[in-house]
Amino acid sequence: MERGIDNRNVLDKFAEEFCKVTDKHVKYIVVSGFVAISHGRTRATEDIDMIIEKVSFDKFRELHTDLVKNEFECLQSSKVEDIYDYLSKGDSVRYVRRGTFLPPEMDIKFSKDEIDELQLATRKKLDLTALDIWFSSIEMNISFKEELLKTPKDMEDAEHLRMIYKGEIDENFINEIKEKIRKLRLKENDKR
Repeated sequence: MERGIDNRNVLDKFAEEFCKVTDKHVKYIVVSGFVAISHGRTRATEDIDMIIEKVSFDKFRELHTDLVKNEFECLQSSKVEDIYDYLSKGDSVRYVRRGTFLPPEMDIKFSKDEIDELQLATRKKLDLTALDIWFSSIEMNISFKEELLKTPKDMEDAEHLRMIYKGEIDENFINEIKEKIRKLRLKENDKR
């Protein structure tokens, strides 16, 4: 799905409304493609990726209940126990506007390792986006796109972010993150 100005506004509004509810209950970050899109890059996307801190079932139930109250629903299940089980097993779950079953979607995962914990600890509200959303840092996004994901669109996203933040990027931090990715994520993939 190609995003134009109208679709961008729909995506931004959905993200801000979802994040506003989420922020009341858990620490979160928005990562991946939406970071580049929110900085003006035009590319196809149907979802927004979010990582949330691991929380207890009771705390997650509070979040889920508030999301439902605010007209969001989970595509995998309406039962909070099932949703929490998916997340606890390392799977992601998708929320949409109630009754739509269409994009945009929020794809949520629990934090899974020290890299995700570092992303949550270094999260930022990025002024250039004009959005009231917590994002993983630009350095984190560039590192994941260049070191782990490496698809052509991810490499273009990284290049776009490098251009937007030229002179502000901490290359030493990027190299540290890439080393952690090699140690934790790439070795994990090699075991599969």
